[in-house]
Amino acid sequence: MSDQAPAVEQLSSLPRSERSEFLESIVVAEFKDVLLMGGDEMFPTDQSYFSLGFTSLRIMEVKTRLEKTLGCTLSTNVLFNSPTIEKLVEYLADEVLADLIR
Repeated sequence: MSDQAPAVEQLSSLPRSERSEFLESIVVAEFKDVLLMGGDEMFPTDQSYFSLGFTSLRIMEVKTRLEKTLGCTLSTNVLFNSPTIEKLVEYLADEVLADLIR
């Protein structure tokens, strides 16, 4: 049995060319779940999540969920200093999951 988080196992099983897109879908899904958005609703990845109605409390909820889903620790500063999905995914791909994504 693997000790990796399920999402990381899924990422590992995908061709490298599909991993970044899958990572973004994981992040978007967590944000949408916190906002109780439906699966078919669009979530703008280039807008500040604060402008979309997120509060500090909700951001911390997303942080906790992503840490559990991805099996890693995320810097709180990253979520507040780069408050878009695009920038968060870029950070995850470059800094947290670089060995899987790049």
